[in-house]
Amino acid sequence: MTHPRVAILGAGFGGLCMGIRLRRAGIGSFTIFEKAGGVGGTWRDNTYPGAGCDIPSHLYSFSFEKYSSWTRRYPRQPEILAYLERCADKYGLRPHLRLNTEITAMRYAGGVWRLTTASGEEHVADVVVSGVGQLNRPRLPDIPGVESFRGPWFHSARWDHGADLTCRRVAVIGTGSSAAQFIPEIAGVAERVLVFQRTPNWVIPKPDAAFGWPLRLAFHYLPPLQRAYRSYIYRRSENVLFPVLVNGWSARLVRRMALKHLEEQVPDPELRRRLTPGYPPGCKRIVIDSTIYPALSRPDVDLITEKIGRVTPAGVETVDGRLHEADVIVYATGFDTTGFLMPIEVTGRDGRDLHAQWSRGAEAYLGMAAPGFPNLFFLYGPNTNLGHNSIVFMLECQTRYVLGCVRELAARGARSMEVRPEAMAAWSGALSAALARTVWESGCQSWYKTRSGRVTNNWPARTTLYRRLTAAPNPRAYSFRT
Repeated sequence: MTHPRVAILGAGFGGLCMGIRLRRAGIGSFTIFEKAGGVGGTWRDNTYPGAGCDIPSHLYSFSFEKYSSWTRRYPRQPEILAYLERCADKYGLRPHLRLNTEITAMRYAGGVWRLTTASGEEHVADVVVSGVGQLNRPRLPDIPGVESFRGPWFHSARWDHGADLTCRRVAVIGTGSSAAQFIPEIAGVAERVLVFQRTPNWVIPKPDAAFGWPLRLAFHYLPPLQRAYRSYIYRRSENVLFPVLVNGWSARLVRRMALKHLEEQVPDPELRRRLTPGYPPGCKRIVIDSTIYPALSRPDVDLITEKIGRVTPAGVETVDGRLHEADVIVYATGFDTTGFLMPIEVTGRDGRDLHAQWSRGAEAYLGMAAPGFPNLFFLYGPNTNLGHNSIVFMLECQTRYVLGCVRELAARGARSMEVRPEAMAAWSGALSAALARTVWESGCQSWYKTRSGRVTNNWPARTTLYRRLTAAPNPRAYSFRT
């Protein structure tokens, strides 16, 4: 049995997991293309002060490579990156890596995919698996004058460690999860921190703490204990956090928890008022943090809720005409999350343009396959992001499914498999019905949606359902060509 040649795009959690799946299945005919100089994806890129994950450590890891040496309940960026480096070494992925190799175009022709790099090289593959993720292209706000600022300015995902913030006035635009992590780190270092908030976030406590050495030893030498702890975290997320997203029993519980957290940590009633959201919990990503409220309550931190009018050479001007002078501007404004696979040019069968096909919003069968694009699979694709659990779980489901597709191609001696339009249509209908029941449709703006308001990022059901749906490829959903 001859296995197809597989090209994997990206060396983050998804790309590495796909490579490990193939290696463990005895398939060595794959290459992992990574545009950067090392593995890690978002955990290589995001090095801002305090960078970490809001998913508990023991759940934010592969089920087949549990990491018993996590030092904290919630992992920090250096530990996550070290974990991924370790996985690349342990599972023999280094020989399959092509670092500093950015894929700029892919074209399906003659029964194969032809991949073009930024340097003009061409690589040929039978199957392409995209693991570029949703959080890899920083987005700057559409504010006039961004380029005119005379001091250092940068996005939090591309932190300028050469910019000294000591005793300087730092403007932070954005108050999401990343800002909640780095604002407490720079407050007290900077002379003053000006935080510009467009919409307040629901914030619940983050019960973070270091694991003591006895517990770490127990996790290391008693694998059943680690499995039980991981299972507890997973089931709590499914049974307590997921109902919030569908206006279930725990929505009021989480709301009360967040309001109590706000009241306990912010003594100023006026500041509390400005930090209280006016939309249901879960409509935007919930911030899990216990340090941002005390930071915003500091006398040297200002929360500014007036809308920004423009950026000037001297600082940030709000629509009321007031100039807020600053020496440094940090944009914590998230990522371009709905432009899946951008800016790669993707041309499928009969010259189809993937981005034109997705002009009204990206969609894919099971989040992994699109009609007209044979042998192309997406990891962390449309509608597979989670608002309540670990994305690593979803990636494991997807890589297992893609491995099944690779085996199906080899077993049939087929050149290609392509999802049928009728299967795609049935999937889209079921997905739309499920999304209509979620809190994301309640009217707030978030990175889960396109500008037209279509939810293209999130999975609207429990992860247990996704695991069942992706247990194995259904050949009837695909057309095969030999």
